[in-house]
Amino acid sequence: MVQFPLFEVEQWMDKYETAANATSLKTCCDSISFQDLHSSATPHSISTTNFLPLSFSTKLTYGSIRGTIALRQNICRLYDSPESSLSQVTPADVLVTNGAIAANFLLFYSLIGPGDHVICVYPTYQALYAVAQSLGAEVDLWKFDVVKGENPSLEDLKKMIRKPDADGEGGTKLIVINNPNNPTGVVMPEEYLLELASIAHESGNIPILSDEVYRPIFRPDIVAPPSIISIYEYGISTGSMSKAFSLAGIRVGWIVARDPNVIQTCAQARDYTTISISQLDDAVACAALHPPIASAIIARNTELAANNLKLLDKYVNHRLVGARYVQPQGATTAFVQFWNPPVDDLEFCRELMEKEGVLVAPGSLCFGQGKDFKGFVRIGYCCSTEQLQAGLEAIEQFVKQKTAIVNYTILMLVVRDCMIQ
Repeated sequence: MVQFPLFEVEQWMDKYETAANATSLKTCCDSISFQDLHSSATPHSISTTNFLPLSFSTKLTYGSIRGTIALRQNICRLYDSPESSLSQVTPADVLVTNGAIAANFLLFYSLIGPGDHVICVYPTYQALYAVAQSLGAEVDLWKFDVVKGENPSLEDLKKMIRKPDADGEGGTKLIVINNPNNPTGVVMPEEYLLELASIAHESGNIPILSDEVYRPIFRPDIVAPPSIISIYEYGISTGSMSKAFSLAGIRVGWIVARDPNVIQTCAQARDYTTISISQLDDAVACAALHPPIASAIIARNTELAANNLKLLDKYVNHRLVGARYVQPQGATTAFVQFWNPPVDDLEFCRELMEKEGVLVAPGSLCFGQGKDFKGFVRIGYCCSTEQLQAGLEAIEQFVKQKTAIVNYTILMLVVRDCMIQ
């Protein structure tokens, strides 16, 4: 029987999320309501009475199994890249799923088996390597330098890639990236992605799965890189309505791949699970991804991320004693290290939740397999600015209290040693 390890970050969030006192520093851009979405249609001359591609007379069947053509066309527009030498993606290249987590799971379940070799960036969302491991694959972790905020070494990647044997078996089956990265906010720029694609191509057209749920949330001074779909024929992109589009509640994600076998194999595997997504979710996602509305949501969230990052930066660099980080280049998360004095990140986050009602994620438990990234804490900073302000103020007071206790303890030890002497 396949054994899946505990999904630590989801277990952590599930345990504390509903108890947080309105200061849950999570990873989705500040969520929008159905009313917000409905109102956003007005400035763009879209009928507010018929902006959903669904009416009250619609029979609630399974609907379009792979997602409606209208929704898949809107998803394709997210990948428009006039500069790309590859053809534009079409609805046939898209499979709509129940969130990006289902998209990624389907890809691993469909493409990876026992003994296969997978390379995955690290740290990242646990599912991007744990599912493959649970299916019996050998997974090599390709590591970011989290202290310096640097992307994994492409030279290291070359050393990790396995060549197939004479029968074409045994080579590396999949390279997995997350761009922008959760939890660090590091972005792989275009030049880096092009070299990565070249390495994968020269190594036998190894597919590259790029989890792009935080795209296109980038810091204003960062040149937005293209999707892997736009630069590599064997690229696979997964995306979602949850993070950048503020609509986690509708549970809509997708797979985009030019290789028809990828879409077909995943669609066939999905027949054994959810079959399709809800017609209602499909309709809401389609409305939100209508070009002018999608642009408005992204503009709103990009501005929110930029403003909130300035606030976070002020706290990390000037107000949180003993904290440091590399400023995120994209996404909605920061990986903050409390290093002076060093902290037990698990105990730190647990006490912070219990005493201050602020929910953040411990780095070692949720991203380090219990052993790496000790002292690191993931902070989601794209909630409302008011909520972020309240959360950071609470963290500041909490850190001051803990620092005072540590300093007092050190002082008492010094006094004791002097008395002994």
